[in-house]
Amino acid sequence: MAVPSSRELPRVVVAGLSGDSGKTLVSLGLLLLAREAGLPVAAFKKGPDYIDAAWLTWASKRSCRHLDVYLMGPEEACVSFFAHADPAGLNVIEGNRGIYDGFDARGTHSTAELAKLLHAPVILVLNATKMTRTGAALVLGCQKLDPEVMIAGVVLNQISNRRHEAVLREAVEASCGVPVVGVIPRASGDALLPGRHLGLVTPEEHLGIAVLKQNLLSVIQGHLDVSRILEIARSAPTLTQPREREEIVQDGRGLRIGYLKDSAFTFYYPENLEAIERSVATLVPVSALSGAPLPDDLDALYIGGGFPETHGASLAANQSFLESVERNAASGLPIYAECGGLMVLARAITWRGQRYPMTGVLPITVEMCDKWQGHGYTHMVVDTPNPFFPLGLELRGHEFHYSRILADGDPPRTACAVTRGAGSYPGREGVIFKNVWASYAHLHARATPEWAAGLLGAARRYAARRHASRPPGSSASSG
Repeated sequence: MAVPSSRELPRVVVAGLSGDSGKTLVSLGLLLLAREAGLPVAAFKKGPDYIDAAWLTWASKRSCRHLDVYLMGPEEACVSFFAHADPAGLNVIEGNRGIYDGFDARGTHSTAELAKLLHAPVILVLNATKMTRTGAALVLGCQKLDPEVMIAGVVLNQISNRRHEAVLREAVEASCGVPVVGVIPRASGDALLPGRHLGLVTPEEHLGIAVLKQNLLSVIQGHLDVSRILEIARSAPTLTQPREREEIVQDGRGLRIGYLKDSAFTFYYPENLEAIERSVATLVPVSALSGAPLPDDLDALYIGGGFPETHGASLAANQSFLESVERNAASGLPIYAECGGLMVLARAITWRGQRYPMTGVLPITVEMCDKWQGHGYTHMVVDTPNPFFPLGLELRGHEFHYSRILADGDPPRTACAVTRGAGSYPGREGVIFKNVWASYAHLHARATPEWAAGLLGAARRYAARRHASRPPGSSASSG
């Protein structure tokens, strides 16, 4: 039996008192400054957020990993952190919402619980707008609520002047006994990282991405005590390698799995794509914006989430692509679509008075709304035969969407009963058409190993039927 190994993995959790406290700005700045100093870095995101994770990937130059104990359980979260953390550098874990905000009133699945699970010290970001000593009371309250959470440093954000800094620094350090390890001036970063309806603008759509690194460094440099934060990170106790769940690697040899990859469709967990790659299937990136149709030799298509509504005119103009998706879906191509993927499979997307025709694979129209229509974790039970998942399987995922399906005749078949979350329809999720699955729920392959098995199984069955119906002597790519 293999003896579990242990590693020193320098790490900090960057947490806040609420959303919009400045966690992402501090996390990005810390990653960039550490890289400038020649340190290797790795980034992690607590919770299911795709956009913050995309920015952490940009800053660290390596895939950000999600650590979500609701979706994957505590053991798998530890396995993922241990596998991807860098023992020679700095590992930054960005929290979500407020530090104690979680699944329920007890803070289940909160950033604080993740920090305790990983034995990670916490850097608490305090939005100090219009407060001085009250800020110390807030930090002290976080310390007292759960003494097992190691709050090791505080970053003061939105500081207006030197007097504001001096009074608040003294109050925090004297009352709470933790050092202030950063002071960020008021309004810093707001224009650099603009937001919109789902959060920040994605890196792929940021108009100033070419100069953003230097602009962020100019804001952060001199305002974060990187040396002190590194000391805190290196003080984290040694971690013992957790026991990994035995993985059944799927056989995808010879299969070609397409996935949409462009600025309209960016929401993919790296683990999902890696699960396909481990099967030895070939991943084929496809742009929905390039003007080209789908390749004619795909065995399945994976459409992640993103912002098809902001690209509505460009998508609608790409008739060759839209028609090829509709044609392939009608012929039985397995298509697995999440959120933005569901939207592009609809007849049309309506947004801000405009109607953008889409593929028409599904007999639905999707409307973008001014407020979110589904937000949070989901729990579903598969109760209808479908191409991807067995009956009775429980699925845990998350949803965050501002769109909804409009009533347009009889609703299509759905595969799942929803026991938590909004779903595509009240109490229902997983719209089915032939070999198409479309839902607002996002699934994580580490949390749901059946996801890769289902996608590859559907692709294998489709490939077998396609090859069986091909005339003798025809080309393998004739589709």
